[in-house]
Amino acid sequence: MATQNIKVYRDLMGENEKWAAATRTVLAERRLAMINLIGSPGSGKTTLIESTARQLGARFRAAVLEGDVETTRDAERIAALHIPVSQLLTGGACHLEAKLVHEALLDLPSENLDLVIVENVGNMVCPAEFDIGEHAKIAVLSVTEGEDKPLKYPLLFREARAVVLTKTDLLPHLRFDLAACEGFIHQVNAGIPVFKVSAQSDEGLAAWTDWLLALRG
Repeated sequence: MATQNIKVYRDLMGENEKWAAATRTVLAERRLAMINLIGSPGSGKTTLIESTARQLGARFRAAVLEGDVETTRDAERIAALHIPVSQLLTGGACHLEAKLVHEALLDLPSENLDLVIVENVGNMVCPAEFDIGEHAKIAVLSVTEGEDKPLKYPLLFREARAVVLTKTDLLPHLRFDLAACEGFIHQVNAGIPVFKVSAQSDEGLAAWTDWLLALRG
């Protein structure tokens, strides 16, 4: 039985990688950058997308692929910004699969786009294991979650190319050790950039969006 389980897992990952590779081809053809936001429910991923889109403005035209288990609430929030958005519902799965992302990517406008932002299902484990063809996984961690999450969920922080610490305006009201958190992040992934942002004050958003602009080149 264990051997059969391993084979099924390998088949699943192999099929996923095929679709991820197809997505990379489309992104290259369209000269698009794509990021994959991964974090727990309530970490501030959707709010980060809203703030990022406003900060980028017309400089960098974004579209969003919004992943959720159920409901279209987050996609409706993004649509209010008048940018292209597709809702991807997994129907219970804890992560987005590469095929679903690829099909949604093909439905986006092929012109006048620079960046695709994927918001994965709220989960710090499963989405980190799956390649969806993105240029960068981004770990999103709110300061309300505790500074030890990089040690508890190391795969996400190892796979990420950047970390965004959200809700930093709440720091004066929390017992959150910012220096310890950054130390834990770099213990898992030395040298990874950490952006400390607040959607309330826009603090840190300029540095974050400058990094996104450089990602596309």
